[in-house]
Amino acid sequence: MPSTLSERPKMPMHPPDSAGVAALAICEALLLSLLDRKILPEAEILGILEDAAAAHTAHPDDGDAELHRAAARLIAGIRIGQIMPRRR
Repeated sequence: MPSTLSERPKMPMHPPDSAGVAALAICEALLLSLLDRKILPEAEILGILEDAAAAHTAHPDDGDAELHRAAARLIAGIRIGQIMPRRR
């Protein structure tokens, strides 16, 4: 196991949005799993999504306003049964 950052193998280059798409897929899978296993009810999952959208809506003025607005719109658009289809 490399002990320093300089010893770590270089990560291959990926398209700029690939990390975000991968993160979204992982989060969707986690939320679906929590719902399917009845760990969290649907209302709680929708609350999580609403909180995440609100966090981007009320972002600090950090120079990435359009990014935050786009993220808030995307999160607000996620609904169980639409972007997050149930696996039953």
